[in-house]
Amino acid sequence: MPIKRFIAGAVCQQCGAQDKVRAWEDEAEKVMRRECVSCGHQDVIALETPDQSELVTRVNYTDPVFDEDVKPVRILDASGPKDS
Repeated sequence: MPIKRFIAGAVCQQCGAQDKVRAWEDEAEKVMRRECVSCGHQDVIALETPDQSELVTRVNYTDPVFDEDVKPVRILDASGPKDS
């Protein structure tokens, strides 16, 4: 039998009761279950996410074509030539 613990400060999503939500881990299904003792509302949270690859961003993007297209920026002085 899993140990069910109340979550301090948690508010039920259905009835809005505070400090009435308890949670426990379901080892068989590898999920966390929550239940409101006031209204009986229940929900499930997955503990393990499916194997997902890392999101592609400009930091971890590795494409040689992209690297060749990158050129340094040259800053020009917009004030014009200075006369002495």
